[in-house]
Amino acid sequence: MITIKDIAEMANVSRSTVSRVLNDSGYVSEDARKRVERVVKETGYVPSEHAKSLRTKKTKVIGVILPTIQTETPSRIVTGLGRELSKHGYQILLANTDHDKEKELEFLDLLKVRQVDGIVLIATNTDDKLMEKIKEINTPLVMIGQEAEGVIHVTYNDYRATKELTRLFIQKGHEKIAFIGVDESDRSVGHFRKQGYLDEMAAQGLSVDKAWVQKGIFDIESGYEAMKQILNHAVNKPTATIAVTDRLAIGAMSYLKEQGMDIPTDMAIAGIGASEMSQYLEPPLTTVDYQNEKAGEEGAKQILACINSKPFQERIVMNYRLIIRESVQ
Repeated sequence: MITIKDIAEMANVSRSTVSRVLNDSGYVSEDARKRVERVVKETGYVPSEHAKSLRTKKTKVIGVILPTIQTETPSRIVTGLGRELSKHGYQILLANTDHDKEKELEFLDLLKVRQVDGIVLIATNTDDKLMEKIKEINTPLVMIGQEAEGVIHVTYNDYRATKELTRLFIQKGHEKIAFIGVDESDRSVGHFRKQGYLDEMAAQGLSVDKAWVQKGIFDIESGYEAMKQILNHAVNKPTATIAVTDRLAIGAMSYLKEQGMDIPTDMAIAGIGASEMSQYLEPPLTTVDYQNEKAGEEGAKQILACINSKPFQERIVMNYRLIIRESVQ
């Protein structure tokens, strides 16, 4: 079996130099690095990950806590994370909370015990319990999807995106615009997206009927029920609807079709998320692309910088693009 000692002798360098090259840590001259890399390649040497972790006190594992495995947003984020982390020899350990806040806290403790090098939290809230737990575990952590002071976070411009969607409807001649949101404990999706809608309506001098604003829970069925509530309880019927996720919008579209209503003639509709199925609906759904894979890549870069005590950005706000399709006219 080839050992680090053998590699050092064959490359005519010290064992510490081989270790620095293999772990990409500390200064090594370019000539020495090339000699070590050449010998490693020629011998096919693969360092033991267990031995390597004992030397470096790193496991090369990043824990990822996500709210669900059933929707595209977290899976795209994880794809971006994995792509970037694998470049640096890191593996991912996934923990799915199923939108359970208590599980979120439990997984933070569990990942701490498992001695992961860092944690990426695809967050749906920033309540006091969660923030206290993050401080308590004292492990490098990046949050994706929510803003949190004192924590590295990658977020989306939820407020501006929903303002722009609302403005699009108004420019198309709609003045009665409904809104399907989620609970506002989710600051990004529940609060900021709703506030963008309300502020743009107010800026354009348009009133909002209380019955136009309904809540769902991130699934298609609740979008269906929310649209049903809007049409059954609003005396002043809206002509357009914004849903804070594509899944909610798809549920709303299903109810509209069931009632024999035409989209977009009777009701224009838009979602957020740029899900794969959004382009194949009838009609194709107007939506917002948040570039989730890139958000995952950015999260990976920041967690690696934090782990390696390198400069990092505490706050990153991703760009977005509006995709206008036939569900709006």
